[in-house]
Amino acid sequence: MVLIPGGTFRMGSDKHYPEEAPVHSVTVDEFFIDRTPVTNREFKEFVRATGHVTFAEIPPDPNDYPGALPHMIYAGSLVFSPPAQTVDLRDWSRWWQFMNGADWRHPYGPKSNINVLDNHPVVHVAYSDALAFARWAGKDISTEAEWEFAARGGLAEAEYAWGEEFTPGGQHLANTWQGEFPKQNLCTDGFERTSPVTAFPPNGYGIHDMIGNVWEWTSDWYSQKHEADAPKACCIPHNPRGGSEAASHDSRQPNIRIPRKVLKGGSHLCAPNYCRRYRPAARHAEPIDTSTSHVGFRCIIRKRSAS
Repeated sequence: MVLIPGGTFRMGSDKHYPEEAPVHSVTVDEFFIDRTPVTNREFKEFVRATGHVTFAEIPPDPNDYPGALPHMIYAGSLVFSPPAQTVDLRDWSRWWQFMNGADWRHPYGPKSNINVLDNHPVVHVAYSDALAFARWAGKDISTEAEWEFAARGGLAEAEYAWGEEFTPGGQHLANTWQGEFPKQNLCTDGFERTSPVTAFPPNGYGIHDMIGNVWEWTSDWYSQKHEADAPKACCIPHNPRGGSEAASHDSRQPNIRIPRKVLKGGSHLCAPNYCRRYRPAARHAEPIDTSTSHVGFRCIIRKRSAS
């Protein structure tokens, strides 16, 4: 793990998506954070030691999904399935498939495996799976503020985790999408899907993959926007904890009351023409019952509680 010194920083962004605004000051205490996302090798050790069964491997309760067709109630997870032609980017169902038998051992469906992916980030983990691993390891899941502070690598208000240019000198510094999403992946960064967790250079704190590769769970409930700056410097939020569980529900789906957590960091599916969330300030809402082929996690230890 890497020790993050803590401090006060400007969180969020006023330049991109509305949920990232407004920029505001927060303070976080020092903490240790995993140098990389949790890998398949590490998650395999956890499952062997505990017998843990992930959310994606358990058939869902029909009562949680009113209106769902009975033949669609099965254990599985969302797998990215690129279309062959141009599609409406407002309809994510055109490239995501809820696949029976997809889970952390079978990231692209029941016929796939992780035999040569030990050093890739584990995927198809719901929030409960990430939290179970963290507790087993004597760790925790970071808050959104802790995660963003670590991702910035000591660069105050920089656009990216490494500076102001996305590909300085033409060099790819994270696993993201090149080409026309979702049908054309040019793979000029060397990877079509996930990549080994140390394939790209670390940020200023020595942490790998805070941007791209896989989205990462945080422990904060999602809110539509950040709170504005405190009126006085003495009132800057200290170790803030985001919004409320009740407010995290998706208002577009009033019949499904599944709370959502904040994801951070973007993934290998983030593309300039669709999702410019390969930045420390970017954030995304993810229902806690959802796992996908591009979401993973890493853990922290808060130094004030580790002694």
